[in-house]
Amino acid sequence: MRVIIASDHGGINLRNEITSLLEEMNINYEDIGCSCEGSVDYPDYGIPAAERVADGEFDYGILVCGTGIGMTISANKVKGVRCALVHDVFSAKATRQHNDANVIALGERVIGPGLAREIISTFLNEEYEGGRHANRVAKIKAYEEQ
Repeated sequence: MRVIIASDHGGINLRNEITSLLEEMNINYEDIGCSCEGSVDYPDYGIPAAERVADGEFDYGILVCGTGIGMTISANKVKGVRCALVHDVFSAKATRQHNDANVIALGERVIGPGLAREIISTFLNEEYEGGRHANRVAKIKAYEEQ
C-alpha cells in the first residue's frame, strides 16, 4: 500500500500525527507538505496529491486543512478521485465500503489527534464491498467520462 499525504498550514499538526501513525503501521507514504507555518493555498497541495492517486502512483491520499472542506472540494475536481470529508469512524468505514473512496480529508480544527488516528486506521484497513454499491460508483465514473 502506498499513501500520499498533504496539508495546508491549517493541517500541519494533524498531518504530523497521521504520518507518525503511518510509520507505526509500516505503511509506505510520501508527505508532500506544506512545511511552513505561513498561510498557503490548499489547492496547491490537495490537487497534486489527488492527481498522483488518480494516476495510480498511490493507492490512497490523505488531505488535511483547517476544516477538510477546501481539500475535499479541490481533490474532487480531479478525474478519478473520490474524496470523502470524514470526521468520524463510521463515515471512514462506510466511505471505503460503499463509495470506494481513494482519498480522505480531515479538519485539524474539527477533530483531535486520537480520533484522526482511528479514522485513518479504519479508512486504510477497510475494503470496498462492490455488490450493490458498484452500480453507484460506476455512475460516478461514467459521468466523469462525459
